[in-house]
Amino acid sequence: MINISNLHFSYGPQKVFSGLSLQLQAGHIYGLLGKNGTGKSTLLRTMAGLLFPQKGKIDVLGFNPGKRSPDFLQQVFILPEEFQLPDISLEQLLKYHSVFYPGFNRKQFEKYITEFEIPAISTLQQISYGQKKKVLISFCLACNTSLVLMDEPTNGLDPFATRTLHEIVREKVAAGKTIFFSTHLLDQAEKLCHRVGIVYKGKLAAVGTMTELRSKVSANSSLEEIFFSVTSGATEQSI
Repeated sequence: MINISNLHFSYGPQKVFSGLSLQLQAGHIYGLLGKNGTGKSTLLRTMAGLLFPQKGKIDVLGFNPGKRSPDFLQQVFILPEEFQLPDISLEQLLKYHSVFYPGFNRKQFEKYITEFEIPAISTLQQISYGQKKKVLISFCLACNTSLVLMDEPTNGLDPFATRTLHEIVREKVAAGKTIFFSTHLLDQAEKLCHRVGIVYKGKLAAVGTMTELRSKVSANSSLEEIFFSVTSGATEQSI
């Protein structure tokens, strides 16, 4: 489904990736961890075709993301950490944007809006940042794209909304969708993800199920212990 090979990317002189490789299969929840500035957001944007690697190959759903073909864009939704929503109504949001996603399901959107407890509003500027994020998440997941890329999706959400998001994400994956998200919340990654990857020094230093990762460190290691072991460089090559 996703095959990234020998990815190199830099912002001018600042090197972000230097040979990162990654393979993902459909129908799973993947978590991406890493210290600030290690390129988690950059990797998601590259997978969505918003950024272009200097070297390496990226195949997502059989497409080169950088070509931004309509067939590709219909199958991928990226939810950024930072966003701006226009001063329009929910009805206008659906009218202007849902047409780009053939799998959009209005009943699902309304169900998610209800579950997230979004109040009746005239425009999107009448609600808080957290509520706007819940609207965007609802739209994102109602589009029913094959791949959903989420950058720190629970930032700005209260515990109730976070639990609701987890429930919806599990439903989507059970229906065959694939969710790939970056997070700094180790407990969230451990509870929710089928597989976890840790970015370190421009490469994917560790990737696998929790059982696989623990087998390289300690059978009783927490994800936090594995993360700090990898990012300290102690076991970078052994995981």
